[in-house]
Amino acid sequence: MTHDRRHDHDHSHSHDHGHSHGLVDRSIMRSRAGLRTVALSLGILGLTALAQTAIFVATDSVALLADLVHNFGDAATAIPVGIAFLLRSFPAEKIAGLFVVGAIFVSACFALYATIQRFIEPQELSHLGALAAAGVIGFLGNELAAQVRLRAGRRLASPALIADGNHARVDGFVSLGVVASALGVWLGFDRADPLIGLAITLVILKITWDSWRTVRDAEPGVLAHEH
Repeated sequence: MTHDRRHDHDHSHSHDHGHSHGLVDRSIMRSRAGLRTVALSLGILGLTALAQTAIFVATDSVALLADLVHNFGDAATAIPVGIAFLLRSFPAEKIAGLFVVGAIFVSACFALYATIQRFIEPQELSHLGALAAAGVIGFLGNELAAQVRLRAGRRLASPALIADGNHARVDGFVSLGVVASALGVWLGFDRADPLIGLAITLVILKITWDSWRTVRDAEPGVLAHEH
């Protein structure tokens, strides 16, 4: 009887230890995979924003400025998301999501201010070809970042990464608005730049609302299953 009790105890201990060890390993692996995804998307969006900055200095387009500020903000939001993955905590991921929403809203406010200033003091755009190229760069950079985030988000069952991936995908189409601005000015419509800037601002506000709903409705059970 003593032998059986010892055997049961050893078997239970071995099973619990192995089970716990497996859970910790999966949690660490998920954390590392999430951090790699965040770092890669941060690098992609950072390079995209830097390329657009160089073109903005030459063109002084408010539509490009609106897109540029949003892309820099989008890249910066990778930091709290990365910290959340490092902590391997659902509450931390939710807090990171709130930071993302706040950053998006701030970028919308800045874009709106710049657009209003351009309506008050119109300026002639130059280097329209370069401006259109900046929009294409923004679209390609955001689409690549979106694919990286969405694939990892689905693989890791991370609502935060999936939402951020959808966010980047929408941002890519916002960047195409810069191309439309350059085309409008080239066709002789002088107000095209601030009007496109205003449209981009409205899209960013819509992204803010959708992102807020994603964070608000996130359920801890989804992440708990992975842990």
